[in-house]
Amino acid sequence: MPAPISPAGLMSSLNIVQPKPLQPSGAGFQQVLEAAVKNVESTSATADQAVTNFLTGGPQELHSTILAVQNAELQFDLFMQVRNKVVSAYEEIMRMQV
Repeated sequence: MPAPISPAGLMSSLNIVQPKPLQPSGAGFQQVLEAAVKNVESTSATADQAVTNFLTGGPQELHSTILAVQNAELQFDLFMQVRNKVVSAYEEIMRMQV
């Protein structure tokens, strides 16, 4: 008759790492969104100030004014594209059947 199978000692010697519970990674979605809106607003305000300085004869040069305006436009366009993706993802989640 064959000998009974003894428990493996190898499993007891392994250090199995238990997964840690997920913790929030700092800022929530609302804080990220608020920071993005404030960034777009401040960039737009900087561009407006640069245009005002240039038109009133201030120390603003034409090329730096154009760069400030283009930077504000790019920031706004990027923000709108991210917004559109978020809205699209939300709509897709809402269409899911549970």
